[in-house]
Amino acid sequence: MNSNNTSGELSAQIPMLAKRVLIVEDETVFARSVQKRLQREGYNSEICPNLASARQRFRELSPDLVLLDMRLPDGSGLDFLTEIKSNPAADTVVLVMSAYGEVDDAVSAMKRGATDYLKKPVDLEELLLNVRKVLDRGELEQQVVNASKRHQHQAGGVDFLGTCAAVEAVRAQVRKVAQLGNNPAALPPTVLILGETGTGKDVIARLLHALSARRDKPFVHVDCASLPKDLIEAELFGHEKGAFTSAHVSRTGLIEAAEDGVLFMDEIGEVPLDLQAKLLAVLERRTVRRVGTTQERAARAWFIAATNRDIQALLARGEFRADLFYRLNVISILVPPLRERGADVLALARHFAAQTAKRYGLPVPGISAAAERAISEYPWPGNVRELKHMIERAVLLSGGTELGGDAIPRAGAMTGDTPQTLDAGMTLDAAELALIQQALGRCEGNVSRAARELGITRMALRYRMKKYGL
Repeated sequence: MNSNNTSGELSAQIPMLAKRVLIVEDETVFARSVQKRLQREGYNSEICPNLASARQRFRELSPDLVLLDMRLPDGSGLDFLTEIKSNPAADTVVLVMSAYGEVDDAVSAMKRGATDYLKKPVDLEELLLNVRKVLDRGELEQQVVNASKRHQHQAGGVDFLGTCAAVEAVRAQVRKVAQLGNNPAALPPTVLILGETGTGKDVIARLLHALSARRDKPFVHVDCASLPKDLIEAELFGHEKGAFTSAHVSRTGLIEAAEDGVLFMDEIGEVPLDLQAKLLAVLERRTVRRVGTTQERAARAWFIAATNRDIQALLARGEFRADLFYRLNVISILVPPLRERGADVLALARHFAAQTAKRYGLPVPGISAAAERAISEYPWPGNVRELKHMIERAVLLSGGTELGGDAIPRAGAMTGDTPQTLDAGMTLDAAELALIQQALGRCEGNVSRAARELGITRMALRYRMKKYGL
């Protein structure tokens, strides 16, 4: 996934809104007891003593859960349940409550879409347990649906483009590895994708997912480099309410959200050393434990990791656990850099030019002989990602006319050759650009390494690179 965050799809920095519960119950004492118990757990709950008020508050509140009594002063709860479930877009969970002797009502309710039913008199702790269970299940199912929709939108027709021998070898390996995930009785082996930044490691991960039997399951992309250092544990493993200051409600972690699909951990080399042991335990035991609890949940996802860092160097410096590396590196796939792919660079340039023109409604531009020479001679330290962005910019600036040689950077332009020194008369922006170019040159286009050299985060460097069109 060029990721999206998936990543990054959960953020413990922003408190989640409390789940909204509508209690449709005419027994006042019982209803208030339920409301107080739910509010102590952080749920936003309201009481409606009859169907008329319930219908109005349902439209206004759009609750996540309805606790619905079957016998109400102005009608049957079954009618209201039917109304709730008649809207195909509605995702409200309904728990029905039925008194002894109303088993037929409970069965009818389940047939009409209720998630579960509780027999009266209801124990408050049992009720709370059921509320947690159905809301957690609903949240996870929604994440699965969202992840699947995102994946179908982003990965439709996904392929690792190119015809050189190195690319053909990678594609053959991907097809073979994807088949290892087709046995439902066994978890597929972990995969470690290696390669420079911008080579398409995320595309390889998506291909593995698309070609495997898990293609209809969620694909969760985790960009380990972009996760906040102080919250990465809660993001990955989830947390229970009260586990830390901003943990107002329990949350599902990214590992759980992947369910039995694929968990793609991009930039695995950026995971802090203290969390690597926890990640290893998940891989070994195939269970995950949320922050703030001792309860373990199954972790059935296919783990695929990627890094552009020199893992052997990290191991030598003690910055990456050897046991985690061996556990991840059951199967490794090495993605070749663009400079080693020969004529593929021109084919990719034409593909990206046509893609950009189509997206913006422009005529597909030709590429002049001078531009082709520039493309072939340029070392592309940022690999396919840099080529794509450069061609997109060139097409937009050309307005759909032929791309000339001046639209493509000359060899060395991104490797620190220009400028080499900082001048006293330079503007702040020019000085910043020079420092970034020099750092990228020293690090051979490796954004993570360049960011560390400059003393800023990878995301901050990405922002500045975009600002200067790098």
